[in-house]
Amino acid sequence: MPTLLAENHGLLPTRGSLMLDVVFLALLLVVPLMCWSIYLVRYRRRYVLHKRIQLALGIALLAAITAFEIDLRFITDWEALAVGSPYFVPGTWDAVWISLAIHLCFAVPTPFLWVFVIVRALRRFPHPPSPGQHSAQHIFWARIAAAGLLATAVTGWVFYYLAFIA
Repeated sequence: MPTLLAENHGLLPTRGSLMLDVVFLALLLVVPLMCWSIYLVRYRRRYVLHKRIQLALGIALLAAITAFEIDLRFITDWEALAVGSPYFVPGTWDAVWISLAIHLCFAVPTPFLWVFVIVRALRRFPHPPSPGQHSAQHIFWARIAAAGLLATAVTGWVFYYLAFIA
């Protein structure tokens, strides 16, 4: 009897690879954690906990992105896995490619924004963290980075659906 991994390439019962599934599921966890962290700092003034959560999310995202990029560049042929989708026609500019292009508009700059926000926060906030001169700039850039992560997740889920579920 074949196993789930043998039938479906990944963790989920879709055509996605292991790393595509891991990133899909990771974003289902990361987005709510990011929102919770923002809630903690904004309404509960839990600056140290916010810092710890954001650093953990940043490290986890960096590791996931690195593993994901290695997988897609050297191991997985995502286009071969997407062939079963009614939205994918090899060699054409179809819904899957359009969704991927939109996704990349958010997915490429967002990690750089996160690094920028985290490094500036580590350098400019006191230890332990508390509001200060850098707060207004941090809030401005952090909102952009959070929106980027949310847009990356949503557009990634759309791409995943079109390519590997439909």
